[in-house]
This record gives sequence, structure tokens and C-alpha cells, in this order.
Amino acid sequence: MPLDAELAAALGGMPYVGLADPVRARAAMNDLVRALARPAGEGRAVVEDRLVAGGVPVRIYRPRETPAPVLVYFHGGGFVTGGLENEHERCLRFAGEDGIAVVSVDYRLAPEHPFPVGFEDCYAATVWAHEHAEEFGGDAERVAVGGGSAGGALAAAVALRARDEGGPPLVFQMLLYPVLDDRMATPSMRAFTEPPLFNSGDVRHMWRHYLGGRADVPAYAAPARAEDLSGLPRAYVLVPEHDPLRDEGLAYAHRLIVSGVPTELHHVPGACHGFDGIMSARLGRLAFEEERAVLRRCLSGRGSPEGGHANR
Repeated sequence: MPLDAELAAALGGMPYVGLADPVRARAAMNDLVRALARPAGEGRAVVEDRLVAGGVPVRIYRPRETPAPVLVYFHGGGFVTGGLENEHERCLRFAGEDGIAVVSVDYRLAPEHPFPVGFEDCYAATVWAHEHAEEFGGDAERVAVGGGSAGGALAAAVALRARDEGGPPLVFQMLLYPVLDDRMATPSMRAFTEPPLFNSGDVRHMWRHYLGGRADVPAYAAPARAEDLSGLPRAYVLVPEHDPLRDEGLAYAHRLIVSGVPTELHHVPGACHGFDGIMSARLGRLAFEEERAVLRRCLSGRGSPEGGHANR
């Protein structure tokens, strides 16, 4: 199926964020964030920037009604670009309209800070959010992680470590077109070699920056390398058709399912990487509304109803 016509039209006027040169990539990402910006209703949630867990910058979104479920959210950008502004409007909607307390994490970026630095920031912020949930109106029994692209990788990795080390009892993980496998050996990786938004060339540069040349790649860097996915919190995985990451997302979701992890998988024909941020296209709007509905449903009760990591 070809790329959705509305998405193709929207992408025609947007900056392309290539990852070969981090300095240029960050400037282009700033331009892209401005191009995708839309009115967000600042008054619907209390927003506070803080340093937590020994110095990790976060932006906390506190809804009006508390105690609220908590979503620790990690932005995308190939581990190289992006920051709190990438996700500001999304997080405002989650908090102000869906009643979710959000902790958005401004983790350190590669190549200046290769793995595991950014991952350690994300895990430390998640531990902090669980331990201090009451401070910002959160419910420590309903803590989830989520993110798109590189943020999806970080969310999956934080869930793995929390399981492995008896960390925060996470109840849900939202993985949006996640980065998962540094081996780059899938059909979709071979197929999508050109823009829009993100292609296999960008993936190659991303791993080069993030891994810093290391030969041993642990599962906390590339979650597809994890040998055991059992005991993880329930998951939602969003996979666009026109995305080099498509097949690794499909494979990871399948492994979660056969490992006994309650998993929702949505493959979207005609969509590209990051499409849920393009509100001028119907596919983007539908995807974002589905994400909101999934979060409301999966975080509505206490604990993990399907008996995942939270009931360890």
C-alpha cells in the first residue's frame, strides 16, 4: 500500500531530520517540532520543570484530579536529538484531558553521552516517579512507561530492567514505532532507505552514535536482544507500514505475546514513522486518539489486571 496521501502531502513541506551530523540533526528537529506544533491549552494541567534523581531534568504534568495514574514518557529523536518540547503538547493532552500524571524525561543524548548514560537517566527518573508519586498527585500503584522511536526503546529497556532488578512494579508499557534491534537485518530495514522522516540510513547513524562503537550490545540498549520477555508489564505496540523499524516492532510484539505478556499490536497500513504527530492527516489523528484511549483503559484500575510484572 502506498504512503497515505494526507501524510505524503504534509511531509512535503516539513524539514527532514537526518542523523549523520548531530548538530545539524538537532537544528532540523527543532524546526520539525515547530512545524508540527498545534494549540495545546496550557491551563488544563499544572506543569513544573524539576531536577530529580540526582540531576535528571524532567517536566511534570499534574492533572486536576488526583491521585492519578503515572506515565513516565521518553521522547524520540534517535537518541541524538529532541527534548521536552518534542512531547509537550502530547503530555498536556494526556494530563489535562485524560487525567494522567506525566513525567517527561530530558535524558542525555548521544554521541556526547552514548549508552548507557541516557538509559540510566530514564531508569533513575522512573524509580523516582514511583517513589515520589504522591508529591505530584500520582498513584504509585499505577506507573507506566512509554515513548516513541528511541523513546520506545528506552521504555522497553526500562521495563526489562525493572523486571530484572525488582524495580518499580510497572503496570503498562506503550511502545510507539520503537527502536529495538541494532542488527538491522529485517525486510523493512532493507525496503525503506529514503525519507520520509526516518529511514534505514538514519537508523545506521543512530546506532553508531548511541553505541559508541561497542561490540557487546546488551538488551538494555537493544531490547530485541533480550532472551526472555516473560513477566513484563502489559504492552501496546504501534507499528507503521512504511517504517524501517516495522518488522522489529512486529517481532517484539509477537515475542511478548508468546511469552504470556498481554499485548495489543496495531499495524497501520499507509503510515510512516512518527505519523501520530501529524495532526493534519486523519491517520495521525486516529492513532493519537487510540493511544489516549489505550492509556485510559490500561491505567484505569489499580495494579495489573492481567498479572504481569506488577503482580510479581
